[in-house]
Amino acid sequence: MFRSGTDTNNVQMEDVLCDFCLISWTADKPFMEGHHGSHICGACLSDAFRTTVLFAGDPPYTDMPAIPCTMCIEDRTEPCFDSAKRKAHICRRCVKMAAVTLERDAELGWKRPER
Repeated sequence: MFRSGTDTNNVQMEDVLCDFCLISWTADKPFMEGHHGSHICGACLSDAFRTTVLFAGDPPYTDMPAIPCTMCIEDRTEPCFDSAKRKAHICRRCVKMAAVTLERDAELGWKRPER
């Protein structure tokens, strides 16, 4: 998400906020962008990975309601990570894709959490 009042023709790093914890993007914080200006920081992605991948059960998820993912904007019936600060959710599929992407950039130093 973007800070309120952001000039969309001149977006600065400090205008970019994590949809899940609301911190600003800085050069030392890994960030991943989703659809429609959604973002997740590395710290929240680590929490999301633990929640949706490491400690979630296996399919089928037939008893779960469809929840719109903030990152891919699809209704997903799978484990998701919810923001404690605002109405934002990231689905397991987006968590896995973001984890692969952030790990590929060695300069960021982000690694998937382990059990």
